[in-house]
Amino acid sequence: MNSRHIRFVFTSILLLAVTVRADEPQTKSKLCNAPAAECERAIREMASGRRYLGALVEETHPGVRIASIVQDSPARRGGLGEGDRIMMINGHSMIRADIKEFKRVLSEAKETGWVSFLVSRSGVLRRVELRLEPYTKAQIDKMVAQHMAEAHPQSANTTQPQP
Repeated sequence: MNSRHIRFVFTSILLLAVTVRADEPQTKSKLCNAPAAECERAIREMASGRRYLGALVEETHPGVRIASIVQDSPARRGGLGEGDRIMMINGHSMIRADIKEFKRVLSEAKETGWVSFLVSRSGVLRRVELRLEPYTKAQIDKMVAQHMAEAHPQSANTTQPQP
């Protein structure tokens, strides 16, 4: 009988703790454990010379399609469109692919930078050939600023130029 009371009390305390934790406001972003200067250096090093497409893809189960395209990006200049269903990349079928497979095939093109897409747009197959381009300095600056604002809010406020 005594162990039943102990289990009941323990379970009650556990449920109370879970309920209190669920009521606490959740933070939208995680703070970074690394120093802000180290993060900035790592982001700049990672993005320098790295080629990008400039399109956000989403899984359609099966396959992937283009959800959005960044303005003034290789994807936009190359002729990809929002809503295009990707059928093939550089000879690799994407009909049943997921995002992980899409990224893997796209990363194989990093040597030459040239990518050939076969997409379905409004039921019509189209071939789109484009070249992946390196991030510009402005894009890298934007990535750094976004990380600083989300993960180092105290540093982002102090690094802004004062009027």
